[in-house]
Amino acid sequence: MISELRIENFAIIDRLELDFHSGLTTMTGETGAGKSIILDAVEAVTGGRTDLTQIRAGADRAMIEVVFRIPTQLQPIINQLLESEELQDNPAELTLGRELRMNGRSVARINGRTVNLGLLREVGNWLVDIHGQSEHLSLLDVRQHLGLLDRFARVEPLHAPFHSTYQAWQRLRRELADLRVAERDADRRVDLYTFQVGEIESARLQTGEEEELKQERNRLANSENLAELTQQGLTLLDEGTPENPALTDLLGQLVEALDGLVKIDPTLGSLSDNGLTLAETAADLAHSLRSYQESIEYNPRRLEEVEERLELIHNLKRKYGGSVEAVLETARRLRHDLDQITHATERIAELEGQELNFRKRLAEQGMALSAARREASELLGRMVETELDDLSMEKARFAVDLRTVPDPHGLDIGGEQPVAFDDSGIDRCEFLIAPNVGEGLKPLVKIASGGETSRLMLALKKVLTEADSVPTLIFDEIDQGIGGRVGTVVGEKLWQLARSHQVFCVTHLPQLAAFGDQHYCVRKSVDSGRTTTQVEPLNDIRRRDELATMLGGISAANRSAAQEALELARQRAAELIRFNTPPQ
Repeated sequence: MISELRIENFAIIDRLELDFHSGLTTMTGETGAGKSIILDAVEAVTGGRTDLTQIRAGADRAMIEVVFRIPTQLQPIINQLLESEELQDNPAELTLGRELRMNGRSVARINGRTVNLGLLREVGNWLVDIHGQSEHLSLLDVRQHLGLLDRFARVEPLHAPFHSTYQAWQRLRRELADLRVAERDADRRVDLYTFQVGEIESARLQTGEEEELKQERNRLANSENLAELTQQGLTLLDEGTPENPALTDLLGQLVEALDGLVKIDPTLGSLSDNGLTLAETAADLAHSLRSYQESIEYNPRRLEEVEERLELIHNLKRKYGGSVEAVLETARRLRHDLDQITHATERIAELEGQELNFRKRLAEQGMALSAARREASELLGRMVETELDDLSMEKARFAVDLRTVPDPHGLDIGGEQPVAFDDSGIDRCEFLIAPNVGEGLKPLVKIASGGETSRLMLALKKVLTEADSVPTLIFDEIDQGIGGRVGTVVGEKLWQLARSHQVFCVTHLPQLAAFGDQHYCVRKSVDSGRTTTQVEPLNDIRRRDELATMLGGISAANRSAAQEALELARQRAAELIRFNTPPQ
């Protein structure tokens, strides 16, 4: 529901800040005072169309901001829309903003962050439903009619299994399509895949093999240099020359000298130990070099084999992947594909049998779902017509056009032709209305706007209260073409509707305005040559006087009539509360 509304430089509104509560909010005032402008601002901030003429003269931009409190049942839906854009702050509250600029740009914001207009509109459609001079009305969206009927009919226990079966059937169809494509191209692909698998498997690749081969190639290619350097090391360490004694001999002499020192000065024992360690390390190093010298191999043939093996691995990587692991994974995938192709015919036959069973099950579930919808649609029609009768449209007829569409690829439900279906079932749904005697039923979307349409919307909203999840409903001049008696009925129905929704209503009927839980008077004034809209909350005496003004002017008789309207509204509200309160 809307909790706060801020408007700046929008049409004739200079600056306006309003706080709203749940229930029914009525707005009254003279024609042209700016009542509908406030609703236009709400429509703009929820993604509606705007133009530069809505920016107040002399201003370079207009600003609108609305704070919503999100009902618990809507929070998962709104959160899902916002989380992908990282816009979620408080799941129970949301701020929408719209800025109109004279340069033609329009900036949309959610929780203070700039977003595209499409997202603003999508979020706004979940939060506000406006009926008036615009077309921002969910009930005029034929795509939503079936969902509204389903929620009214409470068919989820029937729809859930149908939806589950439909999803499983879709997965089976995708597998079937892949197999049929594979079967059509089977011979060519079998030859290709067999060759590729054979080429990879014949190589007998091993993980880590390539690095080992590169190291071996390096040793074989540099065997002469390695042998020469190893011999130099051994000569210096262990063999020596007539001119230069071996390092091991020199270290042996060092150890003897240090032992002599220790005998004279025992405190030098650590030096003797260090000298012995050096001698042993040199001996170990010489042993290791000699072992390595024996492993050095000068083998041009083996070098050639290693080069060829590395070239083979390189070619396989180039063709089948960037690494040995990728090549091996390609072989595994190709073997799997070969197996699928080889057994495609048998699998296709198996899946075709399963598809027939799925289609039979879908037909049975679809017909059960359709039967429940048809029963509910008749009840919905009668209930809406009852509401319309209360609203002085006693001759109006309302019906739900629930039908199937022939489709040669559809479900066989026992008729002359198969019928189309999707994840919602086999039905196509549209609300129809005949507002006047002698007129045939016509699609709701083709009914002209005005008071008649407004009353129809009210009747539908009243009946579909539980099915309609939009928390805030706005009716602009729903009282067009109706009198005081019907105005009282409309006010009562709006008040009832406002027990489960937040409802705004712009009205010229005092009998209707009297039912408001909140009442705002909208006036315009002229200051320094500029026209400005002002909004004042009314209570008690000031509210009575506003209703008296609507009845024709401030007079004792009109004040008395206004007071009677307020008392009647309070009385009817109390009666409705008692009627709807279960006994203790």
